[in-house]
Amino acid sequence: MNFQPLAQIANHLGTQFDRRMFLRLSGAVTGGAVLSACNRSQRSKQEAAANGAGQGNAAAEPAASSGPEMARYPEKTDLILLTDRPPQLETPLKYFQTDITPNEAFFVRWHLAVIPLSVDLQKFRLHVGGHVDHEQSFSLDDLKNKFDPVSITAVNQCSGNSRSFFEPRVPGGQWQNGAMGNAKWTGVRLSDLLDKAGLKDGAVDVTFQGLDGPVIPQTPTFVKSLSLDKAKDRDVIVAYAINDQPLPMLNGFPIRLIVPGWFATYWVKSLTEINVLDKKFDGFWMAKAYRVPNDPDASEHPGHLDPDTVPINKMFVRSLIVRPEPGERVAAGQAFEIQGVAFDGGSGISKVEVSTDGGKSWDAAKLGDDLGKYSFRRWRFDWSPTPGSHQIQVRATSNDGQTQSEKPKWNRSGYARNVVEQMDVTVS
Repeated sequence: MNFQPLAQIANHLGTQFDRRMFLRLSGAVTGGAVLSACNRSQRSKQEAAANGAGQGNAAAEPAASSGPEMARYPEKTDLILLTDRPPQLETPLKYFQTDITPNEAFFVRWHLAVIPLSVDLQKFRLHVGGHVDHEQSFSLDDLKNKFDPVSITAVNQCSGNSRSFFEPRVPGGQWQNGAMGNAKWTGVRLSDLLDKAGLKDGAVDVTFQGLDGPVIPQTPTFVKSLSLDKAKDRDVIVAYAINDQPLPMLNGFPIRLIVPGWFATYWVKSLTEINVLDKKFDGFWMAKAYRVPNDPDASEHPGHLDPDTVPINKMFVRSLIVRPEPGERVAAGQAFEIQGVAFDGGSGISKVEVSTDGGKSWDAAKLGDDLGKYSFRRWRFDWSPTPGSHQIQVRATSNDGQTQSEKPKWNRSGYARNVVEQMDVTVS
């Protein structure tokens, strides 16, 4: 691993910085990343709410905006800035009006502040060890050339996506609906890597660790685990490409774990260590963090927190409105196409229904192309709006018969929101 200062990062990524931009990005240097001085006030307001351990620095160029604060990082377009230590960048809704989320608009979420800003591919290796017959070490070229490639289209969604809508409010990154993205991921099956190493009898769990790290040693290293059965699922892959391009640095270059249908906490970025264990893993990020109440809808009451919790895993069925956007005015007497996306944890979407009268009546939306059971399923609904105030609602039903809750659930971490979404629209 090789950390570099901002000027070298920009050159490495092919990003051009003029002198004014460079001066704005110059600041205190920690761990090889450069803090944007113009974002310090935003960072200080949001650090306390940031969901994740550690402090550090990152480089961003703020973008002019009359709405939420925006930032532009190397390899990225203007994204909504939550925090810059570590980077948390949200995708604007307009980028979900296509089946595939553009790489440059894909959301960013790191837990620890010392993140990789460049990687020497001549030295980089993915190590597979632990309770195996033969420890393995793979270069990026090994993964590309010595194993059969596999591609899968899947939604990557942060566990805390939409946390800002929880009532009462909960701490953590205050995401709206853009902590997600849909992409074609290409790589090698995790099961093929495990087979190459050979599993010893008694293997129970598999752990995953990336190149990111904490600023202080007291902060737990970010390590996630999967049960052996899940790790051997042939849909779980180690990806080296997103939408047929190398992974952006901020999205986990050079490789990351892909666990389709499960929340993004398991999709370890800049993956470098895979270890097979002969016992259940009890690290902080499984035993303490990313846990939800142990009931079917991950719900509890603010006045009575459930003492029985389990690690969050499979995503719930969801549908979201992406057009119109919040606050957008719609013209009366002109046909308008309401648009959105729907997805679940891997059974696929069977139908989407839309109401334009606050839930009094529902009609079927037109479903877009089916790109696979883990993918977004885009939907459209033709609307002839009349003047006045309207409340649009949308609900999806998955192929396994699950649908969205009429009432918003609540849990202490703000995870797994999947209520029937609504939007108030003024037609004039």
